[in-house]
Amino acid sequence: MIAIASPQLEKHPFVADLPARMLEELAPLAREVGFAKDQVIFREGDECHDFYLVVSGRVALEVVSGTTTLRVQTLSGGEEFGWSAVMMGRGKHFQARALDAVEALAFDGAELMALCRQDTGLGFELMYRLLGVVAERLQATRLQLSDMYLPAAKKAGA
Repeated sequence: MIAIASPQLEKHPFVADLPARMLEELAPLAREVGFAKDQVIFREGDECHDFYLVVSGRVALEVVSGTTTLRVQTLSGGEEFGWSAVMMGRGKHFQARALDAVEALAFDGAELMALCRQDTGLGFELMYRLLGVVAERLQATRLQLSDMYLPAAKKAGA
């Protein structure tokens, strides 16, 4: 293990297998943050500039329409959210809400993107991983929509 400001970073699955050199580049950008139970971390469309690695606790990713809130996915320690912060100028695609006390590492999206441009090897690794996060969110959303709108007979294979 390498000595970095936040030991949670090197343990987090999103970056755990990166070379030590890359972890050392990422470490200064990581900030430890916390959220209280039921705290809305960001709302859909917000210009939140942070990308988060969840250390502990649970976060609900939700779509809010009027008075209806649909939970798309529940995240816990070892997962990540806020990927759109790295794609500057894009609003959030979901609402994120702490289901209980949450500890996370936050990265400023603009700083992370600047590091990716400076070190293209690290940039490739992070973008590849972020693409996996985006694909996972798309699949979770598709499954939620299927559960809501497909008749029971179709879901059962009848």
